Amino acid sequence: MNLEKYKKVFKEALSIDDAKFSEKIKYNEIPEWDSIGHMTLISALEEKFSISIDTEDVVDFSSFEKGKEILSKYKVDF
Repeated sequence: MNLEKYKKVFKEALSIDDAKFSEKIKYNEIPEWDSIGHMTLISALEEKFSISIDTEDVVDFSSFEKGKEILSKYKVDF
């Protein structure tokens, strides 16, 4: 369930459709995931999962997969 929620937040925050979305997506790999998109994504994830992500984790959040790893530190299970 959290995985679907996570994917949905990714797509909505970055304004990407299903055709462009991939679990292999990485920061700056698509135009939508630039520095502004990154902060929008982090903010949306914090809101959706009721967490506060540390600055070092915001910086480390470099891909969809890495994001799952980071969120698991905040007790978000996938």
